[in-house]
Amino acid sequence: MHAAPTWDPQQYLRHSTHRTRPFLDLLTRITDLPGGDSPRIADIGCGPGNVTALLADRWPGARITGFDSSREMLAAAAEYAGPTAGGGELDFRRADAAHWTPDEPYDLIVSNAALQWVPGHAERFPDWLDHLTPGGTLAFQVPGNFTAPSHALLAELCDTPRWRARLDGHGRRYVHILSPADYLERLTGLGCAADVWESTYVQLLQGEDPVLEWTKGTALRPVLTALDEDRAAVQEFVGQYRDLLRKAYPSGPHGTVFPFRRIFAVARTAQEAAA
Repeated sequence: MHAAPTWDPQQYLRHSTHRTRPFLDLLTRITDLPGGDSPRIADIGCGPGNVTALLADRWPGARITGFDSSREMLAAAAEYAGPTAGGGELDFRRADAAHWTPDEPYDLIVSNAALQWVPGHAERFPDWLDHLTPGGTLAFQVPGNFTAPSHALLAELCDTPRWRARLDGHGRRYVHILSPADYLERLTGLGCAADVWESTYVQLLQGEDPVLEWTKGTALRPVLTALDEDRAAVQEFVGQYRDLLRKAYPSGPHGTVFPFRRIFAVARTAQEAAA
C-alpha cells in the first residue's frame, strides 16, 4: 500500500492567490444557510487554513472546524485558530476525508481542492448529507485538469522504464474525480437541489519554471514522497519533468500561461416538511 504524500504548506502557498480564487467563486453560489448568523461549518481537507479562514469572513459568527489528515498542514493552520472578529470560532482537527463521519449536524460541509485525493469520495456523500441540517449545503470544488500536459507528462514519466518499478504508479494514483454530469446525477439522486459547473482559469504564472513549482505543491507530492530518501533520484526525476514542462508550457514575454480546469458542485438538502 502506498504511503500518503508528505505535504509542504509553504510550497503549497506559493500560488495561494490562484489557488484561492476558485474557492471564492464557489462561495458566491452558497446562500441561505439554515444556521442563521451562527452556522456550523466543516471544511474537509482544510490544508494550511488560509482558505478556511475565508469562511469566517463570509460568515463572521460561524463555528468552523477544518479537518485534514496532514500534520504538517494542521500545524500551519493553527495560526488561524481561535475566536473570530464576528464572534464565531475557528478550530482544526485531524481527520481523513475517506473515513470522516460528522459527529454533529452541520449547516455547511465544504471542501476546496481536496476530494481528488480521496478514492471513492462520492460514496461519502450520503453520510455527509445525512449529517446536514434541513436546508443545509454540501459544496466542493476539485481540479479537472488530469488530462492536461502538467499531469499527463508526469504520468508518462512515471511509467518509463527508468521510474516504473521505483514509483509503482505514484504519478497517477491520486486521480479520483468524476465528470460534472456524474456529480450532478449522484447529488440529485440523493434528493438534493444541485448546481454543478466547470470553469477553466487561464492563469499567468511568474518566475522560473512556474508550472513545476505549482506541481511541487500538489501533483508532484506523491513522487517526491516516494523518492524522499534518495536525493539524487529526486533531482534526476525533477530535472526530467522540468524539461518536459518547459516544452509544454513555454515562457512568454509576460509570464507562463497555465490553463487550469476546475469542477464545482453546490448541493442543498430539502427543508423540513411543513407540519
